[in-house]
Amino acid sequence: MAAIRRIADGEQVQLDEQLLKAVAAQREVVLAALTEGAHPVYGVNTGMGRLAGTALTSEQQSEHQSRLLVGRAVGGPPWLPAHDVRALFAIRLRDLLEPETGASADAACFLADRLNDGFVPAVPATGSGSAGEIIPLSHAFQTFLGLGTMLDGTSAAEALASRGIEPYRPGPKEGTTFIQGAPIATTHAILRAPTGENLVELQILATALTIDALGAPRGIYRPDLAGLDPILADVLARIRTLTDGGAPRPLVQAPVSVRVGPQALAYTRRILAALNESARRTLAAPTDSPSFLDGEFTSTAGFHAAELGLRMDAASAALAHVGEISVQRMHRLLDERFSGLPAQLTPDPGPQAGLAPLHKRAVGELHALRRLASPASLGSIDTSAGQEDVQVFALEAGEQLRAALEHLLVITACELIAAHQAHVLRGEPGAPALRDSYRWIGEVVPPVAEDRSLGPELTALVAAARSRPSVPSAPPTG
Repeated sequence: MAAIRRIADGEQVQLDEQLLKAVAAQREVVLAALTEGAHPVYGVNTGMGRLAGTALTSEQQSEHQSRLLVGRAVGGPPWLPAHDVRALFAIRLRDLLEPETGASADAACFLADRLNDGFVPAVPATGSGSAGEIIPLSHAFQTFLGLGTMLDGTSAAEALASRGIEPYRPGPKEGTTFIQGAPIATTHAILRAPTGENLVELQILATALTIDALGAPRGIYRPDLAGLDPILADVLARIRTLTDGGAPRPLVQAPVSVRVGPQALAYTRRILAALNESARRTLAAPTDSPSFLDGEFTSTAGFHAAELGLRMDAASAALAHVGEISVQRMHRLLDERFSGLPAQLTPDPGPQAGLAPLHKRAVGELHALRRLASPASLGSIDTSAGQEDVQVFALEAGEQLRAALEHLLVITACELIAAHQAHVLRGEPGAPALRDSYRWIGEVVPPVAEDRSLGPELTALVAAARSRPSVPSAPPTG
């Protein structure tokens, strides 16, 4: 999966010559089985969906594989970003190299070359009601025929011509292979899970900064309170280490939002790890349908990405709960009854609004985030005259997860600003392990001495947080 992420980021692809020879040899076996066999092979010598029982003549078969990529391209914008398209191409290339697909070495090389020359089709991100991903994958791979459009708005024919490339004509079974499986749902899982893990790290930092700025009691963050949960124990230990050396105030108990963040973050970590493992299992299983196994063509259900979709739904719900806690912690920072600081974290309450408007921005982001917690994977409707009577809307779940991550990132940045402002107003050095983070936030968003437009600075902090390589986990040593 790391290789797929690197390719998504722009890394070039090189195919091993011995591997290509093995692919070519397996292609000959598959072609022989198609020629010699008298049995129907779904999507090769038959129609698809409700028309699977319709046998195709030899003449019809010659055009069928190309036609599969055209008639199903009924999607539209919004389009997947280039990063995601490259990932789905990498996953499909991996499939083409597997023996059960029986694809040609020419098909694999054509796809690898398109990855290397920056060929990025316009692929629908939503609006697919098929049992698998046939609609968006048709858009992705009809461009190999010179049909459809590219992400930059040019035609696929122009994109191929500008590269001096002739359109690719898929051979027997290759058209079905291009549009089978669930590579887009797998792309979402592979790319969104590490983004979520990085955001959990940033939330651990935000939690620690708020604890430090409030001077909240530290006892509740003892790792031994995690019981048999090693993930929670690690989160508690991280927070305890980050806040060690700060100056707790004489409080009996902090508000619930300040105390329960570790539990929500541990659960979110667990869900994201499960999503990562789901993607790993999906990559290891045959998803082509039909697959060529033990000399026979066998239909599969690899297109039904139920586990990926439901895991992504669970991740979005977990992120929503983390967002709720973060917004509440921020509100406690603004409340002088809990912080012991000037109301709304302004040196001049009344004439100045302080950070109350920033909290309202966080509330707006949370409202949008909460709406994404409803499962997107559910909602099957009959299609193909009843032949396709169940769908899992994993693509929609992936898009909801992408949006949920963005909303939580903005919420987290709002809390970081508030925690830094509270730290400045308290006038104490703070926990040693957090001082670099206070300094980093202050460089992007200086202390708010009087009201100013914080929108651009919040946007800058979101960008800085997205690209920040790591979150401190312990005081500096040396």
